[in-house]
Amino acid sequence: MTRSITLLGATGSIGTSTLDLVARNPERFRVHAVASGRDWAKLADVARASGARVAVIADEAGYVPLRDALAGSPIEVRAGEAAMVATAAEPVDLVVAAIVGAAGLAPTLAALEVGTTVALANKEALICAGDVMTAAARRSGARILPVDSEHNAVFQVLEHVERISRIVLTASGGPFRSLTRAEMAKVTPAEAVRHPNWSMGAKISVDSATLMNKGLELIEAHHLFGVGADRLGVLVHPQSLVHGLVEYVDGSVLAQLGPADMRVPIAHALAWPERIPTPVKRLDLAAAARLDFEEPDRERFPALALAEAALAAGGCRPCVLSAANEVAVGAFLEDRIGFLEIAEVVAETLDALPAAPVATLAEVAAADAEARARAHSFAAHRARR
Repeated sequence: MTRSITLLGATGSIGTSTLDLVARNPERFRVHAVASGRDWAKLADVARASGARVAVIADEAGYVPLRDALAGSPIEVRAGEAAMVATAAEPVDLVVAAIVGAAGLAPTLAALEVGTTVALANKEALICAGDVMTAAARRSGARILPVDSEHNAVFQVLEHVERISRIVLTASGGPFRSLTRAEMAKVTPAEAVRHPNWSMGAKISVDSATLMNKGLELIEAHHLFGVGADRLGVLVHPQSLVHGLVEYVDGSVLAQLGPADMRVPIAHALAWPERIPTPVKRLDLAAAARLDFEEPDRERFPALALAEAALAAGGCRPCVLSAANEVAVGAFLEDRIGFLEIAEVVAETLDALPAAPVATLAEVAAADAEARARAHSFAAHRARR
């Protein structure tokens, strides 16, 4: 049976990989809608190539050029955030939620509220609004399928939550895994964005270098799998071949292994509960020769400990953590603060704001805005020193 898909974030890396897999399996998938934030030119190309029925650009200034670019085609053109939300709520078999940042929250929630299965690649949906998203999914009966490689790995080997003792996410350790704090104080943005295993954007590469990315993923795992912080862990695994492990109460440990290629977890989410072939390079364990694991060092990488504390506190704390981290990473990439000061700015922001519950997207937005304002102030103060 052909599965209809709406792709939110069609012009980004996840969107590009998703469309590659869809094009390789035309008998399985039909694209209903593609959406993007501002890149109307690439969206027009994507819409034509995928055979989409609808193209949505969030930036209303992109409506006219997108309409003109698609003139003569049967593709319906829409624009604006409201149009994005309305499109996400239209009946399809699967919504791939890959819009980066807070812009993806409302469309993702809209899809969940009408009971659509969501292949989730937007981190903020669960980090900042996990309680809101999961509550909506429970009410409508919607299923959330994880696209992130670590969460998808756990999903593939998770049988019944009540039978597990622990979920472990793996981290490469980033480019500074073996550096001392003194050495990390001198690293540059150019060094921080050179991830040893994955090809990623600048922000997520820095998050990997600080281990904040793994802390944020723990928060996501809590919401995805309904597991408390006491049953979530992290192991540093430099080879990035084992993506997640599940330890069961009988002592068995199941792990998912695969190449460092996002098309593997995307393909799993697209076809679930079936599987489809992918063009990725096959894993050669004999060539890999060894798999190493070690405990993360939370003293050298305090961002992980900050994330674990935010997860334990709940409420707005994960949202504050994420917003402050985004500001701090931005300041580092602009060379206004040092690498070690990223976690310091996040810690100062968390200390400055009280814990509070968040039950709506409006409350999430308010917590996010206040955290960003405080983090900007702390980062600017450090930059002036």
